[in-house]
Formats: sequence, structure tokens, C-alpha cells
Amino acid sequence: MAWFKRVEKGIVTPTDQKKETPDGLWHKCPECKTVVTMAEHRRHRCVCAPCGHHDRIDAADYFDFLFDDGQFTELDANLTSGDPLRFVDTKEYPKRLVATEHNTGLKDAVRTAHGLSTGQPLVVAAMDFKFIGGSMGSVVGEKIARAIDYARQNRTPFLMISRSGGARMMEAGYSLMQMAKTSAKLALLSEAGVPYVSLLTDPTTGGVTASFAMLGDFNIAEPGALIGFAGPRVIKETIGKDLPKGFQSAEFVLEHGFLDFIVDRRELKQRLADLLGMLQPVVAAAPGQREARRSASKAQ
Repeated sequence: MAWFKRVEKGIVTPTDQKKETPDGLWHKCPECKTVVTMAEHRRHRCVCAPCGHHDRIDAADYFDFLFDDGQFTELDANLTSGDPLRFVDTKEYPKRLVATEHNTGLKDAVRTAHGLSTGQPLVVAAMDFKFIGGSMGSVVGEKIARAIDYARQNRTPFLMISRSGGARMMEAGYSLMQMAKTSAKLALLSEAGVPYVSLLTDPTTGGVTASFAMLGDFNIAEPGALIGFAGPRVIKETIGKDLPKGFQSAEFVLEHGFLDFIVDRRELKQRLADLLGMLQPVVAAAPGQREARRSASKAQ
């Protein structure tokens, strides 16, 4: 039975004494195939050190490194969707929501919070793709709208982190209404002179791209993020032509003028601090400027 014990290679460990490598211990980069420990991968914010590939992360991960010491106050944490259309596909919509909440621990596809980031107050809304593809339903729109209201009332800069497949088909027209609602709230934020930074991550598509994701005072993105309205496969089938190399990547969108800059996730917190630090004098002066404009208007 030497062939079974592999004595020639010095391997004599009985099968019942073998130890398997635990799952989740190692990470292999899908781009350059570099293998590192998960601890090392998380230390780099889930960015591959050799090639810079950005893996998707959740809202909780963004909150953890954007807010100082991971300390924040969550807004409207318990909002959940109803079923106004009594929608049924392969399962009833309420059952799908319950199952997704059980599997993800999330109430819906966005979390909103406020806290300090490098000592400056910041309101953050971050989408989670794992909740029904980050789709935008009535709760997503309502939570973002309330977060914008909080930012406007407290004169606090607002950061929107988008990651979505678009509108939620289970809510049909109710979902599409969120495009108008969030856009209107952002108009009020702009009128108040409060900065809005929109961070587009992989993927940002559909009605989210067509509304709040592209309305930032600064539109920025993570490297390699897919950004567009319809997906490249749908566009190719529609126009019947091959698409340019890198079509709808963050780099392609930047080149065509739809983004202000691309930022490595590991540098995001400091880049935001620098950007918002430059804008703080403008935010502080905004109320007085509005009063001056009103007085001038009355005088005329």
C-alpha cells in the first residue's frame, strides 16, 4: 500500500489527521492573480496592492474607514419597503425582502449616517449592491432625501456613494419617482450652498446614474468602476456595433468629461478632507451671501 501512503515523497499523514485550510483565509486578485491573506487584503481597503484592482465593499466598510475611529450616528436605520403594487415574480415581493434582509442583515439597499471625518462633520449615504442589486426603491430614495435634508439643515457636506443596478422593478413607478425626489432635494442643497460629492463605484448604472449619482458638485469615481445607464451588452445589441475599448469604465467616462477625478479608495478619506477643507469657507459664508442678495434684490 505504499502507493496509497505516498511514502516515496515522505507524505505519511493519515487521512483522518489532515487539516484543511479554512475558507476565507486567502484572497486571489481577479485581475493579476496575486494571492494574499484576507487580513492583508482588508488592510489595503480591499484594493490589490500590485495592480490596484478595487473589489466591491459594503456600506459598513466605507463607514468604518471614512468616519474617525469608525464612530458615526446612523440615520433612519429601520425604514423598510412596503408592497404597494402587490408585485410577484418568482416569489412575492415581501417574501423577497424578508429573505434578503435575513441573508444580508440590511433593511434596504442604502445606509445613511453622519459623523466626523478627519475632524470635519460629514453626512454619508452608501449603497449596498448585495441588497437586490443595490436597486433604488422608495426606501432608498426616502433615506437619501432625508440624509440630504439633514445635511442642509446642519450645513454639513454630503457624500453619496453609489453602487446600483438601477431602479427596482418590483416598485415600478414608485421607484422612478425617487429620481425626481432626490434630484429636487439636491437642488435645495445646492441652493443652500452646502457641498455635495458624488462617488461612483462599481457598478453605477440605470436610474441612479440618471439622477443623483451625476449631480454632484464634484463627481468622482473609483478606478475601473462600470458607469453608465444601460449596460454595454444592451447597447451593443441595440446599435449593432462593437463598443470602444474600456467603454463605460471610470477611466473612459473621465476622458469624456463626466467625472472630475478618479480616486484610489486608500486615499479617499484624505482626498475628501482636502477637497472639503477648501470648500469650508464657502459653506460658512453662504448664509450671509444669501442675505446680501436678498437685500440687494429688495433695494432694486
